[in-house]
Amino acid sequence: MKKIKIIQKKPNKYQVVLQKISSIESEMKRINYWSHTPPDLLADVKSGKIKSYLDAPSFELWLQCIFIPNVIDRAQEQDFPDVSHVGFMALRYYNNESIIEDAQPLLKMLLEFDRIIEEKLF
Repeated sequence: MKKIKIIQKKPNKYQVVLQKISSIESEMKRINYWSHTPPDLLADVKSGKIKSYLDAPSFELWLQCIFIPNVIDRAQEQDFPDVSHVGFMALRYYNNESIIEDAQPLLKMLLEFDRIIEEKLF
């Protein structure tokens, strides 16, 4: 009997990023940071009203309405920047004055996202 060697392909960076984004979305829903009726923040970005996450109504809405859709678009185009700072932004947001326990798993995922983009975890 001939043995069959199974070769497992390593997922590409874009697949890994999309999996991480899916995990981030799931975690946001689990901890009730996901809005069921979010505003159209992408329109505000296009009009110049929102230039960074600091201009958004909340960091969570920025993640949901701007960051996640943009990452999905960039993954489909297979075009990522060399660096990401979303984990650092989350660290500043969630740990600025006090530690928000519910957000710690989300914070960890966002820091992992940065490392994937920078190819330190991929």
